[in-house]
Amino acid sequence: MSSASYTQLSREELWERVRRAQKHLESCRLCPRECAVDRRQSRGFCRAGASAVVSSFGPHFGEERVLVGTGGSGTIFFAHCNLRCVFCQNYQLSQGGEGTSVTAEQLAVLMLTIQDRYRCPNINLVTPTHFVPQILEAVALAVERGLRIPLVYNCGGYESVEVLRLLAGVVDIYMPDLKYSSGELSRSYSQAPDYFEKAALALREMDRQVGGLKVGEDGTAKRGLLIRHLVLPGALEDTKRVLEFIQGELPPDCLVNLMDQYYPSYRAFEYPELSRRVSRREFREAWEYAESLGLRLAR
Repeated sequence: MSSASYTQLSREELWERVRRAQKHLESCRLCPRECAVDRRQSRGFCRAGASAVVSSFGPHFGEERVLVGTGGSGTIFFAHCNLRCVFCQNYQLSQGGEGTSVTAEQLAVLMLTIQDRYRCPNINLVTPTHFVPQILEAVALAVERGLRIPLVYNCGGYESVEVLRLLAGVVDIYMPDLKYSSGELSRSYSQAPDYFEKAALALREMDRQVGGLKVGEDGTAKRGLLIRHLVLPGALEDTKRVLEFIQGELPPDCLVNLMDQYYPSYRAFEYPELSRRVSRREFREAWEYAESLGLRLAR
């Protein structure tokens, strides 16, 4: 079993990261919205409070093959989100906040359970952005008890570069969405008109930290960048611009998962263009365009 990057950090350095991250709970600027609310007293855009909220955890076999291995990716699904995607398929968690409030100690136990009981090849932190302070504290506690498998930061792409730098040497695998290039789409669908501007900066920082995706002899990812893009109905030209950005700005060995599993969910039916699935023709054209750019595609 390979050791994660955070095992190379000194105890003092790891706990210093925890202290710096926890300052955001007093005036939260964990994401580009920079709500500056005191999370101990009130809620910002994402509606998260001072404690992490976990919706579920355990082995998950629906992730990319390089994460699943033989034992399943060790997912921890967090409630709340810093985006309000109208087509979110997990809206009960992201918008409804379904889950159980946990302490950092309890979160550390979940991480160790994933490693020692379920024998998963990684810990997959799903929608972690707004809980970075709690996650860092849990990692610091769990490392002292033998945590050593890679951490996957599975996010929506709307990230703060400053906060990502707190995760340098802690996160092994970044797995951001790159949802849109169009500010009009990101405003309409996710209430984030500056989404692409912020996501582009974030992905460049992720690349600086971990580079392209490296896979071990066992076939599972150990370190690097894996980008997801969900093809939306009627948005093929936007998909092409997203793919062009990846090809032009990021390393050729980052892995790109071009996804066709969109289906209308949550409030998607309020938007006529989103009220259908992606056609085979649309997805085939997107895939062929990605291939023409020479991107390393997840299959």
